[in-house]
Amino acid sequence: MNLIVGLGNPGKEYNFTRHNFGFLALDFYFKKQGIDWEKSEKFHAIWQKSSDTIFLKPQTFYNDVGLSVRACVDFYKIPLENILIICDDFNLPFGTTRFRQHGSAGGNNGLKSIISHLGTDDFARLRLGTGNDELRKKLGDTDFVLSKFTAAEKEALPSFLSEAISKIF
Repeated sequence: MNLIVGLGNPGKEYNFTRHNFGFLALDFYFKKQGIDWEKSEKFHAIWQKSSDTIFLKPQTFYNDVGLSVRACVDFYKIPLENILIICDDFNLPFGTTRFRQHGSAGGNNGLKSIISHLGTDDFARLRLGTGNDELRKKLGDTDFVLSKFTAAEKEALPSFLSEAISKIF
């Protein structure tokens, strides 16, 4: 069994914010595949199981997504090497990706939560670049990750998301 987790915050007010890039990537893939999400109280998430893969969008807030990941990993006995986390990274320029088999949280609170709940950082992650240095300096880190994409970034989203999911599937 594989587990692919997109990170983000629940609620319409967070749609199309930088912190919800993991949600956006999975939603983009689901739309292309014609797949719908289901609610799971057991996993504190919106989820779907397709063949040998579970897709998960935790419905806890970003800083506590590890609760959802841990519940799913424990229930399905998913090995760490079968987990992929998709998250935003404001240290990467917008439109770039970085894949790592394991590593530190790198300042990402969602990854910190998952590492804390799993007790290890030995899982794969695909970081999606949201970097915009000018806007980040103007807003500060917290407001930046919760900000909406600029018009130019919105225009580039379909191409970037298509590229990102091609690295997964």
